[in-house]
Order: sequence, then structure tokens, then C-alpha cells
Amino acid sequence: MILLRRSTLLSSALLPATVALVSPSISSSSLLATRSPAFVPRGGANNNKNNNMIRRGLGSIFDLLAGGGDYEMVTPEQALPGRSQPMANIEGSKHYVLGTDMTKVPEGHKVAVFANGCFWGSEKGIWRLPPEGGIYSTAVGYCAGFTPNPTYEEACSGRTGHTEGVRVVYDPAKISFVDILRWFWEAHDPTSGMGQGNDRGTQYRSGFYYFDDEQKQLIEASKEAYEKQLGRPITTEIAPASDYDQYGGLWYYAEPYHQQYLAKPGARPYCSAKPQGVPLADFDSWCPDALKEKYAPKLPESFWKKHGPKAGCSVVQETDEPIPAGAY
Repeated sequence: MILLRRSTLLSSALLPATVALVSPSISSSSLLATRSPAFVPRGGANNNKNNNMIRRGLGSIFDLLAGGGDYEMVTPEQALPGRSQPMANIEGSKHYVLGTDMTKVPEGHKVAVFANGCFWGSEKGIWRLPPEGGIYSTAVGYCAGFTPNPTYEEACSGRTGHTEGVRVVYDPAKISFVDILRWFWEAHDPTSGMGQGNDRGTQYRSGFYYFDDEQKQLIEASKEAYEKQLGRPITTEIAPASDYDQYGGLWYYAEPYHQQYLAKPGARPYCSAKPQGVPLADFDSWCPDALKEKYAPKLPESFWKKHGPKAGCSVVQETDEPIPAGAY
């Protein structure tokens, strides 16, 4: 019997088109080779609601049929070969909400890359963080895998090793790495293994990937504190970005239609993350002493009490614009 592990809402109209694919005799490789051109539209920033629902719905089925619903990571040797061409229509593109260049890292800015469930809601929570100019840009993509330049369909198959992630370019003079890190922890359930909510599979695993030793120290120290608060083991993957250089890099941009999806006309307010409603412990109680001055939070507790992640992934219902500095 085949059990669907990821229960994203599917239109009944999709079922006749997919029933024919459900066969024990169909291998993952043959399924992946035949399904993409037939079922998933390619190219362009198509924001049509029905098309995006079809893409996400088919991704749910392919999670199961092509291996994405499994709980074991594909090995680098078994991963799909990918391609040398980067994702089309990304270079030089503008952030739909902030209006900034999605690929540029301005002088003095830093980069953070994390994964905490379906990247639609994960990205929105970050681009809304104040103050103005603190978050320069956000983007969604596929991170910490083995296949160069994967597509959404390939990542959904579980055969690239990637997890859906968010890349944040931020100004450390205006917002601290610790503020982004706190949002990451509180905006999902970091104890849920290979998935978030109804989204199951290695492509939904929690992860934070560091670019220097200070980021590593902060991620690990906050993890230890939050794990004690939650009272159960955190399964978040923590690894250096450089680990993935041998596979072409940590990060690959997702298709244009995924970028800032929840802010676009016709978007479906979907989010799989499961915030636990537990605020991260006080910064001074877990931050290494040598880093306290440099990384002190810039967002006050009044912000977190009013705008922090709430149970049920409420960020999808919030306005798309960044939170004004005077709103907390």
C-alpha cells in the first residue's frame, strides 16, 4: 500500500492525471525522467494561483513517488547529475517587496542561509523584519545538497539532497545576526526531523549553515539553549557552507515564481512550519561572552511580544510590507 506522507491540499481534478503514475513497478529514476515536461510548466515568473497550486500539489505526490517522502538522505553518488546552467531569470532580478537586487551583496553586508520548512513562509517572516534597510534582500532556493542547479521538481524528488532554504542579505549595523537566528528558531519546530507539519521529506529538514566561526558559535550556543527550553532533541542540521563547495556550492536559487511567492497576486497562503510558541532564552544567558558586544540583539523584546512567530505559522496572514519601526 502506498501512503501519502505529505498532505498538502490537492484539487480532485489532479487525481485522474496522477493515478496512472502510482505503480510499484515504476522506478524513481524513470518517474523523474518522464514526469517533469508533462506536468510542471517551465520558465518565467508565472504567478497564476492555479498553476502554483498544481506545482505544489504535484510536488506532494512526487515527494512520495520519487523518494522525497523518505527519511534517509540520498548519497552524493546517488544524487541527480544536475546541470551547469544557473536558474534562468534570477541574475539582476528585483525583490518583489523590497525592490532590491536579489543576488547582490552590498559592501558591509552579510549573508545568512537557513532552512525551516516550506520556503514561502520562511522567507516572508524574514523580509518583514525591521528596521528599514536592515534586511537588504531575501530569496528562496535549494541548499545543502549535492546536485548543481536543481529544479523544484528535482528537489521534491529527494534525489538532490537539498532542503528548501532562505538566503538573507542583511546590514549588521542595523539588524543583528542574532535577531535573524532567533526568528529562525521560533518560526518552526526544530525537533521534527525530516519535515515540518504536513511537509515530509529530506527537502523540508531544518538547517542553518554558517559562513564563519562566529556564526557557528552563535548557532550552536542558541541551539543548546533552545533544546533545553523545548525539552526534546533538536534535529536541525548545522554545517559550514564550505562543506558544499565540492558540489558546486551551498546555495542555488529557486525558480522565479517561488521568489516572494506569498506577496504575489493569487498566492495561496500556505505554510507548513510549526512554531512552538516558546521564546528563545535571554541572549545574555546563552551567548558566548566574547561575542556579546558584537552581536547584541537590535530588536527589543517589545518587538518579539507583538510580532514574534505565533503557533500556526500566522506569518502568512500578515501584511507583506516590512514592519514599521514604530509598530512595537
